[in-house]
Amino acid sequence: MRLSFFICPTARYHYARVSGGGEMPNILIRDVEATVLEKLKRRAADEGRSLQSEMQVILKDAAARNEPLSELKIARRIRASLKTKNQSNSAELLREDRGR
Repeated sequence: MRLSFFICPTARYHYARVSGGGEMPNILIRDVEATVLEKLKRRAADEGRSLQSEMQVILKDAAARNEPLSELKIARRIRASLKTKNQSNSAELLREDRGR
């Protein structure tokens, strides 16, 4: 199975026939800065992979990540986790502390 990447200026999607009869998408990326390309090549070499294989790994890792939670979702999760715990009344604790 083969997936081809072409590093160039704008992203376009192409399909190519691969061994096994299926079609695999190809990605063309244009206007990649020379420094970025050199870092990617160095990273691939450090991992013992071709640039194409390294790009596949990077894309698979990026696609596997969960979408970031919105602030509202985070607040709801925190609120839900606090409902299960026995919370003390902070106003009563402050009154007690002032009375000392």
